[in-house]
Amino acid sequence: MTKTALDIGLPTPGQPFSWAIMDGDMLYTTHAAVTPEGGILQEDVEAQAHLTFQNFRKTVEAAGGTMDDFLQLTIYITDGAHMAAVDKVYESYFQPPYPNRATLIVAGLVGPGMLIEVTGVARIKG
Repeated sequence: MTKTALDIGLPTPGQPFSWAIMDGDMLYTTHAAVTPEGGILQEDVEAQAHLTFQNFRKTVEAAGGTMDDFLQLTIYITDGAHMAAVDKVYESYFQPPYPNRATLIVAGLVGPGMLIEVTGVARIKG
């Protein structure tokens, strides 16, 4: 198979990466609270988590799948105190059996005001 960038409707990133890559039935994607205009949502972690997972939903649907197709996620947050709010939002987008997941607390993220960033892998059932 050949990897292909997937158009998910967000502006082209200002860095050398793609929002989503498909290779066969595999989807690889990373998102944060990026608005449709390309900026970072400057709100609390709960609002940022909602937008991040909305971007995940938009991506997996553009690939022909659903949120149930995600197999693994890595969540990066800037404050361990944000975990409860992120888990609450997470449970509104994913259902058991939940994707395999790791959560890391990091000193900072690349975008000013970013509180969360998530990377995920999905297999699109066809």
